Amino acid sequence: MSSNWRIDASESLWPAGVGRHILEETDSTNAEAARRAPTLTSPAWILALHQTAARGRRGRAWVSPPGNFAATYVMHPTETADIVALRSFVAALALFDTLVAATGRVEGLTLKWPNDVLLQGGKVAGILLESSGQGGQTDYLAIGIGVNLARAPDPTDLEPGASAPIALEDVIGGTIAPENFLDLLAPAYAWWEHRFTAEGFAPIRETWLSHAARLGTVITARTGKEDITGTFETIDDAGNLILTTSKGRRTISAAEVFF
Repeated sequence: MSSNWRIDASESLWPAGVGRHILEETDSTNAEAARRAPTLTSPAWILALHQTAARGRRGRAWVSPPGNFAATYVMHPTETADIVALRSFVAALALFDTLVAATGRVEGLTLKWPNDVLLQGGKVAGILLESSGQGGQTDYLAIGIGVNLARAPDPTDLEPGASAPIALEDVIGGTIAPENFLDLLAPAYAWWEHRFTAEGFAPIRETWLSHAARLGTVITARTGKEDITGTFETIDDAGNLILTTSKGRRTISAAEVFF
């Protein structure tokens, strides 16, 4: 197998031991995952065709018009919290490969740190990790994924410099049903999850960087306390953003990135 997952007749099958739950409606798939986590004995995907209270990073509302994809992968990880958090990059690679499989094209797809997927420079997908635990251990992890399959949300309230939303249908002239997209995403995620648990973060980091948006160019990271502008050098072994600035090298663990 190549370094990247690619769908074929055998790999398109649903991964063994992973649950599949399709809901007509829920408040949020991440909230649904939190409710179900205590009784789940194996990992599971939860897909909602409609969300009434979806949310994105930093508590922002996530607008998901009909026909778009909203799902959460919920699991009980065994690693420490810092390792568990690296699964945002695992999910990003799975999303990248799923979009390639769904469209038959790789052109215009890039990964934006920390957890967005861009298509022709617009935000087509986002990832939100939520978890519960204490003492450095994680009781459960919910990996929420939203993809603009059919329609892009209204960009009116975007911050200056933020990536405008784009829908897959706007680019390829057709769409894919959320359930069918999940059937592509689940085996892609399972493949990258296996690499992560078997080989660690190194191959995940290397492949993520090969798809990274604006690598080697000047970007701005907004932490909430300051804006840091510098050249996007790399991400480190902990998934931190590394910028080369006029004041030296900066390591950034959490921020919003603007181009």
